[in-house]
Amino acid sequence: MKVLIALAFCLACLFGSCRNAPSGPGDANTPPDANTPGDANTPTDANALDDANALADAGASTPLIQPTDLEYVGAFGLPGGSNGTSWEWGGNAMACCPKGDPQGPEDGFGGSIFGTGHDWYQQISEISIPVPVVSPTKKLSDLNTATTLQGFQDIRGRLGVGQMELPRAGMAYLPPQGAQTTDKLHFCWGEHYQEAQVVSHGWCELDLSRPKAAGGWYLGDLANYSTNDYMFTIPEAWATANTPGKLLATGRFRDGGWSGQGPSLFAYGPWNHGNPPAARTRLAATPLLLYSTSSYDEPVDRKMNGYHHADEWSGGAWLTAGDRSAVIFVGTKGTGECWYGFANGVRWPENPPYPPIPPPPNDQRGWWSTGFEGQFVFYNPGHLAAVAKGTLKRYAPQPYASLNVDEHLFNVRSAQQKYHLGAASFDRTNGLLYVFEYRGDGDKPLVHVWRVT
Repeated sequence: MKVLIALAFCLACLFGSCRNAPSGPGDANTPPDANTPGDANTPTDANALDDANALADAGASTPLIQPTDLEYVGAFGLPGGSNGTSWEWGGNAMACCPKGDPQGPEDGFGGSIFGTGHDWYQQISEISIPVPVVSPTKKLSDLNTATTLQGFQDIRGRLGVGQMELPRAGMAYLPPQGAQTTDKLHFCWGEHYQEAQVVSHGWCELDLSRPKAAGGWYLGDLANYSTNDYMFTIPEAWATANTPGKLLATGRFRDGGWSGQGPSLFAYGPWNHGNPPAARTRLAATPLLLYSTSSYDEPVDRKMNGYHHADEWSGGAWLTAGDRSAVIFVGTKGTGECWYGFANGVRWPENPPYPPIPPPPNDQRGWWSTGFEGQFVFYNPGHLAAVAKGTLKRYAPQPYASLNVDEHLFNVRSAQQKYHLGAASFDRTNGLLYVFEYRGDGDKPLVHVWRVT
């Protein structure tokens, strides 16, 4: 497997951001349309406000969920492989289905989870949700293990989506919308190097053996670097008031500032375009959050506070508890200094002469920081509402809190380790947040669970 990973990294260097990558965010290959809104009916933000008073006014009426409202309730393991693939090197996408596993025990952790397995194949499996266990000594044998409800299946074949280089993926479950008559699993896929816009979004049935996948669709004119990774549902009341008919949130963070200098987010509703929309339809999308794509082209203050080019925001969820709410992004946050080059601090210049490549394990070229933390960052939904209505600039919202979750993770071996967390999903029915820990169990992810109290 180490040889395979080395090969994957070499391919990334040949075809991805490692090729001729600069020491700063001003890459000439930055997609020029990453800031283009995908909905012609979305109010322009040319005259919107972004100062402190406007932010305070926009978020003042929204009761917020705080990090202290998240109670860690434990973790559980994943089963073995099925249908020729496995969970190893997986965890890019996750969707919680409250209706899943109807024959499961009455233990307070109902429903099921759909998730993507091995990175190379991106097939989907459905698993049960066992009771999470807190293991103070981080012993894998203490944990319960999920069972397979539906084995891995490739739902993308008819959409023309094949194997991808360093893939990204997102999923979300919704009951029938518009003219639909069945529940749907909504999804998106992308890959690390994707300059030209390609179809990225679709939906399918919950029966993975007969998925009847529909798509693929574009998200307006938006660059894939900003749209085709994490996906989650928007509370219906909030959507009715701010993004009518659009109950799905989708976005992406791509290192090096190529997706914007912070996480991005857009609201959309494919059922508004047909049941299903025709292939290659451009779906209307309302921007909720989008920072600058290049500090050379735009003011450097249009970025998330504390932003690093080495950050990795790999999942998201819209949390609710009574009248309180928060939009969170989960991932791996760079801390301290940030540079392009190698983990041992060697910087890679824009022009030759180039330094020698360090020996393993410091031979992986990319964006690095002095340290990395598994983090949740919290955004005020009131700010996103103001962006949707065009009264606040889309780069104005900032996190109001963050939460370091490394104390709960099983596979954090060093301060400079990348990729702590993967995808996330929120069970709004039971108030439970599920998050993949990347390679928490050997090469397989673990699932960690928090209750929003």
